[in-house]
Amino acid sequence: MKTFAEFYPFYLSEHANRTSRRLHFVGTSLGLLFLLHAFATLNFWWMLAALACGYAFAWVGHYFFEHNRPATFTYPFYSFLGDWVMWKDILTGKIRF
Repeated sequence: MKTFAEFYPFYLSEHANRTSRRLHFVGTSLGLLFLLHAFATLNFWWMLAALACGYAFAWVGHYFFEHNRPATFTYPFYSFLGDWVMWKDILTGKIRF
């Protein structure tokens, strides 16, 4: 896929399961908190925890609820961006939580 606008509908189709979307939202939210904590404490090991937490929740959603392969393996940048756009869409009520 050449553009994010082309990718995002595919990304959403890979997150049709509500539990999977919830896991993504929780993992991304915790990852953001860990990232903020890393900068607040200047302990940058929390950045590693942020990445691990975000991806762990997402991958559990894919393997146990979506039964598909995370888009991260094929489209790493678009997938990372898609997660944040989906997080924002859930937060604003555009996507059902």
